[in-house]
Amino acid sequence: MSEVNGNALLSGTTGAIRALLTKADLIEKVAGVTEVSQKEAAAIVERILDSIVGALRRDDKVEIRGFGVFRTRNRAPRVGRNPKTGGRVEVPAKRIPFFKPSKELRNLLEKP
Repeated sequence: MSEVNGNALLSGTTGAIRALLTKADLIEKVAGVTEVSQKEAAAIVERILDSIVGALRRDDKVEIRGFGVFRTRNRAPRVGRNPKTGGRVEVPAKRIPFFKPSKELRNLLEKP
């Protein structure tokens, strides 16, 4: 079993082992690179994530060069089915978060 950042995850559907990067891992990495305390690093990571969420709530686009773009997409209302009863269910319109990776990131992921 391989591990990344001390974490490994066994997929329930495929049985494959996948690495898991958590917010705590990000905080640890920020603290190590910037040489600040874990508490200060946690505040930095929280502020970044809060900024992204706030922009998405305002329907703004968040572009991080070399990484990708976060934005929202509107889903139209539709008629769904209750899998248990087979009955019709009205699914309301909603906004969902969407991430589009940059060309640079896609190219990095294609390399073996």
